[in-house]
Amino acid sequence: FRQFMDMEESQVLGMDNLKKAMEQAEAGENVVFFANHQSEADPQVMSLMLEKAGFAKEAEKVVYVAGHKVTTDPLAIPFSMGRNLICIHSKKHIDADPETKPIKSRQNLAAMNGMLDKLKAGGTILWVAPSGGRDRRDVESGKTPIAPFDHKTMDMFRLMGTKSKKPTHYYPLAMVSYELCPPPDFIEAGVGEQRNFRFVPVGIKCGDELTNEGGLESRAAFNDAGFQRCLKDYHELREMLFPGTAPELE
Repeated sequence: FRQFMDMEESQVLGMDNLKKAMEQAEAGENVVFFANHQSEADPQVMSLMLEKAGFAKEAEKVVYVAGHKVTTDPLAIPFSMGRNLICIHSKKHIDADPETKPIKSRQNLAAMNGMLDKLKAGGTILWVAPSGGRDRRDVESGKTPIAPFDHKTMDMFRLMGTKSKKPTHYYPLAMVSYELCPPPDFIEAGVGEQRNFRFVPVGIKCGDELTNEGGLESRAAFNDAGFQRCLKDYHELREMLFPGTAPELE
């Protein structure tokens, strides 16, 4: 996928935050990146951007929480080859087929237990897309806003961090990769969607670490801060890479 990315023009922002996160992981603490998701190639994008930033060794350790298509759609499988994946079925895909729901639920439980074991071991770096899917283009404006983060997903990873008994750090991560391989404008439940690749720059920005204090009463502030920081950083990154294409900030 390196050949599809204009590496020279690609951007990595938030270097101080990235450096801090990698040092925390090296010290045996856990790091969770809450990212927006724009392309099936995002695991490759993240890996290559970390490499560009000088974190090639750390890039090999990142574990990506992915949906079922990366293992069931023949055209999607190559997008994540060589990356560490933990696959989880989204709620909408579990409920779509009642006959396979028990099997998928058991697979999800096994995946969650596997993630918790890794967090308990410490030094784990997770990439998670709390939106549960890729950002879609607004067909009226032609611009691509980031999809809202699911609060229950963020709550779950925060809870797993607490259960791990290891210090766990959370960072918002803005990604711009839509132009690399744009998804359909509307969600398709099945496999075999059409893919179109373009040679374009991509980018990431690691935001400031989220304050992880308090219990249930603080989760709304934690979740809102994660999304709002990602939203702001996405706007900055997109304007840098593709001027005039960022959605308006509210």
